Amino acid sequence: MNATIRPARPTDAPTIANLIRELAVYEKLEDQAKATADHLTRHLFGDRPAAEVILAELAGEPVGYALFFATFSTFRGQPGLFLEDLFVLPDHRGRGIGKALLVEVARIAVDRECGRLEWSVLDWNAPSIAFYRSQGAVPMDEWTIFRVADMALTELAGKNRR
Repeated sequence: MNATIRPARPTDAPTIANLIRELAVYEKLEDQAKATADHLTRHLFGDRPAAEVILAELAGEPVGYALFFATFSTFRGQPGLFLEDLFVLPDHRGRGIGKALLVEVARIAVDRECGRLEWSVLDWNAPSIAFYRSQGAVPMDEWTIFRVADMALTELAGKNRR
């Protein structure tokens, strides 16, 4: 693997948006991929970045990315990182690029004195589950993820009440 791993720049927003769409296709969630380059520019590179992205490139061409953001563990009293996306284009898998991205995110976590690095994986994604286990990750079977989104989030915030 001769991939270069580097932090994303604002000019990478269209590339990141394309990679996110490719991930959505892989995960069979195309209908949920709404992110645009404008969204990403505003939320990744604006006044208050919500997340960070690193890109993997081969010969200057983007072939994968990792998107992550800070968390905090009250029990540990330490920050952590949550890996929202780790994706390598299908034609470039099996070359160590995914591992290089994961290692770089782990290095960032250690450099920032994080106590842990966490992520979610779809339960049908056996190749990714096997890969993550091979890297020392363990599933958190006793935890259930909850989500409030769209109109339910607006209603919970009291913004839709009259």
